[in-house]
Amino acid sequence: MIDNIVTWLATTLGAILSKELTVFVISLMPILELRGGILAGYFLGLPMWTTTFFAVLGNLLPIPFLLLFIEGIFNWCLEHNLMVKFISGLRRRAQSKSESVAKYEFWGLCLFVAIPLPGTGAWTGVLIAEALQMNRKRAMLAIFLGVLIASVVMLMVSYGLLNFIGL
Repeated sequence: MIDNIVTWLATTLGAILSKELTVFVISLMPILELRGGILAGYFLGLPMWTTTFFAVLGNLLPIPFLLLFIEGIFNWCLEHNLMVKFISGLRRRAQSKSESVAKYEFWGLCLFVAIPLPGTGAWTGVLIAEALQMNRKRAMLAIFLGVLIASVVMLMVSYGLLNFIGL
């Protein structure tokens, strides 16, 4: 399903934006993130290193801002009865995922972000860091390392395996 969404976005955005900017924009999006950006770069025929640069940059750009402001934004919304169910659901989801991360905190968050599966990634990593009340600098470093590891895994899948089987 994600590959269908990525293909559609790559085709749609690719008609308007450059290939590089398409990868960057897809990588900015929650859920798709770096995984979607690297797949889009592969499907668009971009060189591996160009894809990696724009996907990592797009995935990491919003993270420091999210780490700085997510707690305040959530608290303000809750105080004003805005999106209460949505925020409570996000926090519950992050809390349930944070239990497996809490034991190893830094490395747990890093590995959680590094696993390129739906529901993992930098955006969810921010929510987990917020749920665990992690130090923001340590959380940013863990997320950064996780994104780099995820990029290696996704490059092996897209430019390695998909290329090998001829997709």
